[in-house]
Amino acid sequence: MELYIFFFLSALGIFSGLMTVASRNPVHSILYLIIFFFSITGHYLLLNAQFLAMVNLIVYVGAIMVLFLSTLMLMNLNEETEKHKPALARLGAVITACLLGTIFILVLIKADNMPIPMEANPTLSTVKNLGSVLLNQYLFPFEFTSVLFLSAMIGAVLLSKKEKVTDTK
Repeated sequence: MELYIFFFLSALGIFSGLMTVASRNPVHSILYLIIFFFSITGHYLLLNAQFLAMVNLIVYVGAIMVLFLSTLMLMNLNEETEKHKPALARLGAVITACLLGTIFILVLIKADNMPIPMEANPTLSTVKNLGSVLLNQYLFPFEFTSVLFLSAMIGAVLLSKKEKVTDTK
């Protein structure tokens, strides 16, 4: 059953990735990219990495893609204002895509000779184990990072505030 889910998610990922690049409408491209991130989240769940799956869902699908979509809609792109790519740039993109596809196929052919990894412990990458390690073994770096993020947020707020200009005459 997991094999069928893997193939479905892989086909969905490849299709949505290709449609992201091939779509002429930028809004449709972002929506296909969101579908691609959902397929990646499914792959994380198949690998029993629940934490990575939820972080991917929250950060990429929930935050970054919404930011891309709202920014794109604010830009109000029209066909009249967009520059068309010259034929040489299109040719270069096609050649690059063909080279990358050839490299990908060669890597897949070479992958048949690779050894199968040992069976992993299914409880190794659970959120409980990650939290236990993070809050016991790596407590100081975890807390230091949170203080660093807090100071960066305070700095960003202070830099973005506009000062009132007072006339002293």
